[in-house]
Amino acid sequence: MLRFVMVAVGTLSAIVGSPSDLLARELVPFNTNLSAGTILVRTSERQLYLVQGDGTAVRYRVAVGRPNKQWVGKAEITGKYVRPAWGPPAEIKRDKPSLPDVIPGGSLNNPLGERAMTLSGGEYAIHGTNRPSSIGTFASYGCIRMLNADIADLFDRVAVGSTVVVAD
Repeated sequence: MLRFVMVAVGTLSAIVGSPSDLLARELVPFNTNLSAGTILVRTSERQLYLVQGDGTAVRYRVAVGRPNKQWVGKAEITGKYVRPAWGPPAEIKRDKPSLPDVIPGGSLNNPLGERAMTLSGGEYAIHGTNRPSSIGTFASYGCIRMLNADIADLFDRVAVGSTVVVAD
């Protein structure tokens, strides 16, 4: 029985990271003129804020685009997906030609993790990751990465059509 528990804990750690990762989000004071339900990503901070409308926001640690892969602007959530399959965009496929054309949803090597929310414009998403050590870094090709537990929390709080603002 003890061996089973150790294997289960090891598997859980591989999915969500360390126990402290489970507490990566927090409610913080946040005064803004943005509407409740708006997502603000501050790239330089590597933080995502979900505006609550009462002077607070839920703050999540995220990974953002590497230098020369970052973007700023306004978008909307266009789709929400659970355990999505992933096909590498042309730029990533060019840089890493050994990648398969499609990685099935739920696969440990799927970079979208447990949830993904696509953004208008078609190039980027806010998604989970199976590489929790990348959170807090400049790691992606422009997508916003979150811990799987955090993307699941955010996914349940926002709707298709929600505004996303990405700033420096």
